[in-house]
Formats: sequence, C-alpha cells, structure tokens
Amino acid sequence: MDRPRLALELLLLVALATLWGASYTFIKIGVETIPPVTLIAARTLLAGAILLALIAWRGLKLPRDRATWRKFLFQACLNSVIPFTLIAWSERTIDAGVAAILNSTTPIFAFLLTALITRHEPVTPRKFIGVLAGLTGIGLIIGLEAFRGIGDQLIPQLAVVLATLCYAGAAIFGKSFKGLDPMMPACGSLLAGAALLIPASLVVDRPWMLDPSRESLIALLCLSVFSTALAFVIYFRLIHTLGSVGATAQAYVRVPIGVAIGVVFLGETLSTTAWLGLSCVIVGVAAMTIPSRPVIATLKG
Repeated sequence: MDRPRLALELLLLVALATLWGASYTFIKIGVETIPPVTLIAARTLLAGAILLALIAWRGLKLPRDRATWRKFLFQACLNSVIPFTLIAWSERTIDAGVAAILNSTTPIFAFLLTALITRHEPVTPRKFIGVLAGLTGIGLIIGLEAFRGIGDQLIPQLAVVLATLCYAGAAIFGKSFKGLDPMMPACGSLLAGAALLIPASLVVDRPWMLDPSRESLIALLCLSVFSTALAFVIYFRLIHTLGSVGATAQAYVRVPIGVAIGVVFLGETLSTTAWLGLSCVIVGVAAMTIPSRPVIATLKG
C-alpha cells in the first residue's frame, strides 16, 4: 500500500476512534430527557435502517433463512440490546469519560474469555502484562470507590463492565458469521435488536408521553447516524484495507478521545485515581491489540 493511501486509512482509523469515542457524550446528552430503553431502541432502528439502505444500494440482500436470523438475534443481545442499554442507563449517573475508559477494555475481556473457554489464544508475556494493566485500571477506577463504601456510582460502573463483557462475547460469537459480508451481521443484528427494544420501549417508557429536548434529539440523531451507522461503514472498510488487527488499533486511540470529548463538551473531570486507571487501561489495551509486527510491514506485497 502506497503512503498516500495508507495516510488516508490511518486518518479514517482516527475518525472511527473519534466517532466511537463521541458516542459516550451523545449518550450522556441523550439520556437527559430520553429514557435509556427508548434511546437505544431508536438508535438501533435508525442505524439498522441506514445500513439496510446501504446494503440495497450495493445491490445486496440480507439473508432470509431462520438459522441466520437466530444468530443475528443472539448477536443483537450481546452487541447492542444489553450493552447499549446498560451503558445508556449507567450514564444517567456516571461521566461519559469514565464509561469510555471502562468500555475500552473489551479486548482484555475477549482475551480472558477465549483463554478460559476456547483456549485458542496463547498467553504470551505481553498479553499477560496487558491483562494485568487493564484489570488494574478498572480496579483503580471502581475498586477504591467500592472499598470506601461510597456506592453511589459503583453499580452503574459495574454495569458498564458487564456491557464490556457482552461486547467481548459478541466479538467471539461474531466469528461464526465468517463468509458473510461484514455489513450483513451488523445490519441484521441492529434490526433484530430494534425488534426487541421497540416493544420494550412502548411498554416501559410510553414514548408518546415523552417530551425530549432538542439537544437530546440531536444527540440521538448523531449517535445513530455517525457513531453507529457511519462508524460501522468505516470499520468494515478498515477491515479490508488494514486488516482485522490494524482496525483494532482504534480501541486504544478511542479512550483518550472519548475522555477528552467529555472534558471539553460536558465539563467533566477525572479523579487522580481515574487518571491512573486511564493510563493503565491504555497500556493494557495497547498491549492486547498492537500487532507484534508493524501494520505497515504486513501490508507490503
């Protein structure tokens, strides 16, 4: 790959990290006047519809067999319904920056799940250090608060960790879609998630009774269009150009971007232990995702 094209792909990588990093701020603004279930129902429906339109524009069609849609439904629970809702619920009380830090540890939990269940990932010294650093970061953010018995943000923070575990499971289960165009499981799982969340929203939140603010509606639109639909499109492009390993580099770029957006636009601040936790998480995620050989070298030829 020539340098101009590589530069474009790296810019897209930063753009992807920014879009996903901004999602926590969009969620924080959205849940101010839109309940979490309704917010996420609208997010999955809008993003799924956009991806469906893109699939049709490409001249493709979603699979129609029941077996594939059962897998889409299971993937939806792991990749959108449960984690999206948990994060949205959590951000009613915790800062967007803290959610971004805790949620960035997906590669660490994915490695732990594969090591404990499938056991196909070798435990190298670098990955072992990455796991220790990531878990230390989580401990610094939520462990000290739990020890002090404060508790007002402990449950929401643990909910984000549970969401992260769901994402890790989704990453493992996502391998079962090998052979499908990558946009298919993304669109199918989003639409399946919307099919679960919309009835729940109607029963729990009665959205016709809501009076969302303009800011929350704009945040919802940005979350759906940019941080979900557009982000998926960029991600799938990077999978084909940089490869799956190169595309995962956004995981550790996303953390400082997500925190910075929360600081600049929401006026958030991090405690000293949270800053230490952020540093540990970045080290841990980087150790888990940076390839042993430079991505540039693997792209040659």
